[in-house]
Amino acid sequence: MEHYSFLRQLADSWALLAMFAFFAGIVFWAFRPGSSTTYQDTANIPFRHDDRPAPTQTDKPAAN
Repeated sequence: MEHYSFLRQLADSWALLAMFAFFAGIVFWAFRPGSSTTYQDTANIPFRHDDRPAPTQTDKPAAN
């Protein structure tokens, strides 16, 4: 039972700290300075063809 209680205590303390550090790192990476231009470019992909939709396979003229 000693082995189980040691692992349980380890999981309750250090694993929780490691998961919080991982979460904080992901949040920092997502909101880091300079990343807003990357995210804005990605968010504007649907609006790049304002005049007309992007051509599809059926919109292309048939070859003779």
